[in-house]
Amino acid sequence: MKSTFSILFYLKKGSERKDGRAMIMARITIDGKVAQFSTKQSVLPANWNVEVGKVKGKDAGKINALLDDVRSSLNKIYHDQQRDNYYVTTETVKNEFLGHRIKQETVLALFKEHNENSRKQIGISITRPTYLKYEVTRRHLTNFILSEYNLSDMPLRDINHKFIAGFESFLRTECKCCHNTTVKFLQFFRRIIIIARENGKLQTNPFAEYKVRLEEVDRGYLTEYEIALILKKPMVTKRLEHVRDLFIFSCFTGLAYIDVMNLKAENIRKNFDGKLWIMTKRIKTNVKVNVPLMDIPKMILDKYAGQLPQGKLLPVISNQKMNAYLKEIGDVCGINKNLTFHAGRHTFATTVTLGKGVPLDTVSKLLGHKKIETTRIYARTTEIKISNDMERLNGVFVNMDSLCQEAFKRN
Repeated sequence: MKSTFSILFYLKKGSERKDGRAMIMARITIDGKVAQFSTKQSVLPANWNVEVGKVKGKDAGKINALLDDVRSSLNKIYHDQQRDNYYVTTETVKNEFLGHRIKQETVLALFKEHNENSRKQIGISITRPTYLKYEVTRRHLTNFILSEYNLSDMPLRDINHKFIAGFESFLRTECKCCHNTTVKFLQFFRRIIIIARENGKLQTNPFAEYKVRLEEVDRGYLTEYEIALILKKPMVTKRLEHVRDLFIFSCFTGLAYIDVMNLKAENIRKNFDGKLWIMTKRIKTNVKVNVPLMDIPKMILDKYAGQLPQGKLLPVISNQKMNAYLKEIGDVCGINKNLTFHAGRHTFATTVTLGKGVPLDTVSKLLGHKKIETTRIYARTTEIKISNDMERLNGVFVNMDSLCQEAFKRN
């Protein structure tokens, strides 16, 4: 929507000097917002034409010419700022005219400022993993601007549809990002652009017509049979045994890697039912999670009780090594799936809970999801569930068996 812009010259009341002359003021109005400043010119009130905002009588030509120059300059500044994609206000026009030039905002400088502020908020309003994702996005954006434009930074006003499309292509080709990873980086970048828009540093949102959508993916999980395969297979080394135990722990608690890593003795407590529960907060979302401690994960905790240093409950190693060893376990067990530690959380949702009839809203609470819609992605109809459902359905018609045997008897 186009903004309204007007300029008015008037005499400032109460500014009369000893010789009776009053100061001529300029008033800028944009969409009802006003800014004003002195033109440094003065005139006798009797020589001021209020209707046209000009001087009449002696010295009229010289002063009116100067006022025309002021008007022309203000108009030019307003239209230049609009063209350069600034969020134009009365103050930006006034400051430019008075020589206080607008600082040219750049995207990487704004990104860096945002990330520095976010770093200070880690543990308060933002998690460390989220901060790190912003940092990775900034690094990719830095490399893109250097590679594509040979610049160390880019003016915010030059961020447009073409720039975003170029960055998306860079993420896919140079950074080898898959579709959903690319979309995630673009979403973090879009957040910075929205902040710039909200702070008046951009007049338009270049992402307004740029659609980025996540693709639905098949979240890997193990069946009950595959869990049994891993449990029955003897682990040839201690490291594989530890990784096996940690993975099974996740399969029966739904805890993500970072939450297992941070698990402490005070997180295992008796609840209202007199039974042991895991009571913690998800590191990713800071949401409280209370999970009843089933027998299988309790056996794993008992196995390592008092054996680890620094009060650790489980022998956690780095996530990268964990996933590498899990692939090794998958190979020796003959499980042809992309086995990662996070697959344990998916297995808890799909096989251990939803697959056994636990209601969706209960599973959502156990997983620490803020919205039940997030949990619905796990509510898939597996072949095992189809088999069980059809077996129950078959039992409904058991009384018809004798009739069918008679009806379908061979001649």
